[in-house]
Amino acid sequence: MRVEKIALNGFRNYEWETVEFAPGTNVICGPNAQGKTNLLESVYMLSCGRSFRTRFDRELVGFGYSEGQILAEVFSRDRQQTIDIRLRAGLAKRITVNGVRKTASELSDAVNVVLFCPDDLNLIKEGAAVRRRLMDNAISQIRPRYAELLTEFNKLYEHKTRILKDWREKPSLLDTLDEFSDGMARASAQLIRYRAAYAARLNQTAPAIHREFSGKGEELSIAYQTVSTVRDPFASAKEIYYDICEHQEAHRQAELDSAQCLTGAHKDDLDIQISGRSARSFASQGQTRTAALSLKLAERELLQAESGEMPVLLLDDVLSELDARRQEFVLNRIGGGQTLITCCEDVEISKRTGGKVLLVEKGKIR
Repeated sequence: MRVEKIALNGFRNYEWETVEFAPGTNVICGPNAQGKTNLLESVYMLSCGRSFRTRFDRELVGFGYSEGQILAEVFSRDRQQTIDIRLRAGLAKRITVNGVRKTASELSDAVNVVLFCPDDLNLIKEGAAVRRRLMDNAISQIRPRYAELLTEFNKLYEHKTRILKDWREKPSLLDTLDEFSDGMARASAQLIRYRAAYAARLNQTAPAIHREFSGKGEELSIAYQTVSTVRDPFASAKEIYYDICEHQEAHRQAELDSAQCLTGAHKDDLDIQISGRSARSFASQGQTRTAALSLKLAERELLQAESGEMPVLLLDDVLSELDARRQEFVLNRIGGGQTLITCCEDVEISKRTGGKVLLVEKGKIR
């Protein structure tokens, strides 16, 4: 699986640029704020139709443009494919694959990517939202239905939150509260099953990578956490739904008092431990980075196992955040597939990877 060529028109700071990528390692270098991450962002969008930096498509359209375009030639599933994403200010994006209209969630049928950026170094220490995002991004590429469920759940969550915040001024809003609670419980039941299964597979894959990476005999473990009343996250969606309803009923008044949704899949987390101790509470900076890298490299292996092809690996300025030993480990693990690495300096990394070097300066690539 590889992105062979990409053309950007009115995307971020690119007026009109076309670049061809090597099938192996591509080192994207240049000073800060020139467009390196923007280029990586465009490749990321080929897999899911959205940015990893903003929720709003309008921010992706270049200044002075009414429309932005990402046009790419990719090779995957044993054939050439053309992906065209049109971003229009104030309008829904238009996506086609080989000339056929697609939804954003269907793009994963054509391209899979794994992104590792500086924010991911905080996967272990930050709040549960970053670990849910890890699961959501990975599962959405494996199971397009999951992305649809997640979108549905988020809409229900936003509606219910609005009701809980405004019901005192408009008591009639409470008439629909139970309807949204039930919808969230049903969507949560299905999301929980997907997440529990993925977390179990992650726990089978990441510890071996971590042992090799740490070189200290440390043992990484990952356990899925969800609503306390859910007895078995691998049970049927119906059983999980009833367990969530039990939690919902017990916390209904607390939700009204706090104006917050207290029941649902938005409370999920991953409990990550190193040698039996909470990594979030006790891990050193080095252990934190090793664990985070192990999770992302495990994500890559799981995507490969699922699709039969190595996903495109995007490394956004993370090597500068790592010491020499961790840099070497990552560079030794990225073979076998296409990788795009951004960095401020190119000489040393390009020598170590033998990759193609692309210089980005003021939205121009050479």
